[in-house]
Amino acid sequence: MPEAPRDVAHILIEDVHPSVDAGRWPAKRIAGRPCGVEAAILRDGHVNLRAVLLWRRADVEAWSEAPFACVEPGLDRWRGEFPLAAPGAHLFAIRAWTDLYGTWLDDLRRRVESGLQVRSEALEGAALLDRVAAGASGGDAGALKAASARLKGAADRPADALAAAADPALRKVVDRLQPRDDEVTTAPLRVYADRARALVGAWYELFPRSQGAVPGRASTLREAERRFPDLKKMGFDVLYLPPIHPIGTTHRKGKNNSLTAKPGEPGSPWAIGSPAGGHDAVAPELGTLRDFDHFVAEAARHGMEIALDFALQCSPDHPWVKTHPEWFYRRPDGSIKYAENPPKKYEDIYPLNFDSEDRAGLFKEIRRVLQVWIDHGVKIFRVDNPHTKPPGFWEWLIADIQAKHPDVLFLAEAFTRPPMMKALGKLGYTQSYTYFAWRTGKAELTAYLEELSRPPASEYFRPNFFINTPDILPKILVDGGRPAFRQRLVLAATLSPSYGIYSGYELNENAAIPHQAFPDDVEYADSEKYEIRVRDWDAPGNIKDLVARLNAIRRENPALQELSNLRFLTTSDDQLLAYVKRSGGNTLLVVVNLDVHRVREGMVDVPGAAIGLDEGAPYVVRDLLTDARYPWGGRNYVRLDPAVEPAHVFRVERPS
Repeated sequence: MPEAPRDVAHILIEDVHPSVDAGRWPAKRIAGRPCGVEAAILRDGHVNLRAVLLWRRADVEAWSEAPFACVEPGLDRWRGEFPLAAPGAHLFAIRAWTDLYGTWLDDLRRRVESGLQVRSEALEGAALLDRVAAGASGGDAGALKAASARLKGAADRPADALAAAADPALRKVVDRLQPRDDEVTTAPLRVYADRARALVGAWYELFPRSQGAVPGRASTLREAERRFPDLKKMGFDVLYLPPIHPIGTTHRKGKNNSLTAKPGEPGSPWAIGSPAGGHDAVAPELGTLRDFDHFVAEAARHGMEIALDFALQCSPDHPWVKTHPEWFYRRPDGSIKYAENPPKKYEDIYPLNFDSEDRAGLFKEIRRVLQVWIDHGVKIFRVDNPHTKPPGFWEWLIADIQAKHPDVLFLAEAFTRPPMMKALGKLGYTQSYTYFAWRTGKAELTAYLEELSRPPASEYFRPNFFINTPDILPKILVDGGRPAFRQRLVLAATLSPSYGIYSGYELNENAAIPHQAFPDDVEYADSEKYEIRVRDWDAPGNIKDLVARLNAIRRENPALQELSNLRFLTTSDDQLLAYVKRSGGNTLLVVVNLDVHRVREGMVDVPGAAIGLDEGAPYVVRDLLTDARYPWGGRNYVRLDPAVEPAHVFRVERPS
C-alpha cells in the first residue's frame, strides 16, 4: 500500500495562456504591447484566492509583479498582463495563495448581515491579525496590533467589529503581509517579443541585376537604387533581395533553366560562390560591400529596410569546396553530390552536409556569415528551404543570433508539409511563407485563415502572404489576368498584416510554361532566376496605383495590422468573401469577388457585434478604394464587377 502524502496541495493553476506545447517553445508577441496572460485557478472549499503575475526579461534575474485578477468567477478565469518594453526573450509565471483574511472577512460580513452574534469570529480575526503582526516590523506591526485590539474590543458589537475589520487601510497592510501558507507558483513560460516589423509589413522582391535599361547587362546596386522612389511611392516597407553573392560558372544554368549557359548568361543567384568569394561577398557585377552599405542606407532613407536571402548551399566554385570539402556530401567515387529534387537537377548547386564530422566548424562559419551581414545593416533574413536543414540547427542559430541582436528577423521559405512549417515557427522563425498562393476558393480561404488567426497556430506562426515568387506563378493569375492580379492583391493586403509581391506583379506579368515538377501547374516563362530582365515599370495596364492605395490603407488603419481580429461574414453568394477586422475604434469591412471572370452580386450579413454597434443600428461605410459612401445595416446588397473593381474595402466611419 503506498505511503500517504505528507503535504497535500490545495490550489491548482491550469490552462495557462500563452503557452506553446506546454512551454516547450516561446509564444510570440510584439514589443511595445502588453502581453496578456490567462489561467484557471482552483481551490477546494469556499475560500478566496489571491494571485499575482510574475515576469522578467530573460537577461534579468529579479522578478517583477503585475496584478492578476479573477474576471470570470463562475469559470475561475483569471487575467493579467505584463509589459514587453523591448524586443527579446521574456519569462512569466503565476503565483497563487489562499486569502486567509479575505475569506474570514467575507464570512464575518455574511454573519453580521444575517443578524448573528460574531464574538468567536471576531476573536478569530484578531488572532490572524496578531499572527501577521508577529512577522511585521515598524509602523506595520503597530498598526496591526492596534487593529487587533479594536477588533477584540468590538467583539460583542457585530457592526463595529465589521467596520474595524473592513477598514481599507488595514486591508492594504494585511494583503501585503499576511502569510501564504499554501502558495503555489507555476513553472516559468517563455514569450519572445519581436519588433513591430515581425508582424506588419509590405514586402517587395527585387533582383538588383534586373533594374537597368540595357538588355543583357546587369545593373549595379548603385543603379538599382533608381527604383527606390517608385517603391516608396507604392508604399513598401521591406525590399527583399535574392542572393547578391558571386555566382559560380561550373554547370551554370542558362535561360529557362537550360543545362548549359550561353556566353554572357548570368546564372542563378542561388548557385553561390566563385573565385570572387562566397556567402560573405558581393557579386562583382553588382558592386562592392561599400556599394551594398550605400544601398542599405538609401533604402532606409526611402522608408524601406533590406531583407537578404540566406541560402545555405554552394556552387561547385565556392571557396568552401576547396577549403572545407568535408562540409559536403560525397558519393562513393569521391565526387561531391549536387542537389536534386526529381525530376529537377541542380548541377550548379552543392548542398551542405549538416551531419559532417566537422559540423561544429560549419555551424560556426554560418554564424560568422550572418554576423557579417548584420554588421552591414541587414536585420531581416529570408531563409531558403529551411525545412531541408536540421531543426535543431535552426533552434541554436536563431537563439544565438537573437540573444545578441533581438531586432533580427527570420522569414522561413518552407513550402513543405504543415507540421514542419509550424515546427519552424515554434523553434524561432519570425515569419513563414504560406499556402495562400494556392488558396483561391471561399471554403479553403476561410478554413486556412481561421486556422492561422486562432490559437494554437497564432501563438507562434506568423504568415507572410507572398502572392507570387520567382518559383510560384499561381494559375489564377495566368487564367484571370489583370482582374486576378487586382483581386489577389486586395486579399493578401487586407487578410494578412504581412504580405509580399515579386517584382513584375504590378505589371501583371503571367507568361507561363508547364511546371517541370508538377504537370498540373505552371511556372514563369523566361524566369528571372536565369536571365537579366529589362522592364518598362510604367507599362500600360499596370496596377501600381492600387498597390500604393492598399499600402496606404494598411498604414492608416490599425485594424489591418492584426491577424487575430479577423472575422468572416455570411454572404448569399459563395463567390463573395466578406470579413471584418477591428482594432479599438477602427473597423474595416472587406468584400471581395472571388470570381475573376464574372460579375457577382448578393447580400452580406453584418451582425452588429462584429462591427461594435447595437444589433440593427444603421451606419455608414466609406469605400477606401473609391471614396464612395453607402448607408448599411444588418443585411446589405453588394455587386462587384472584376473588370471594374474586384472588392470593397469599407471603413465603418459613423452611425447614420
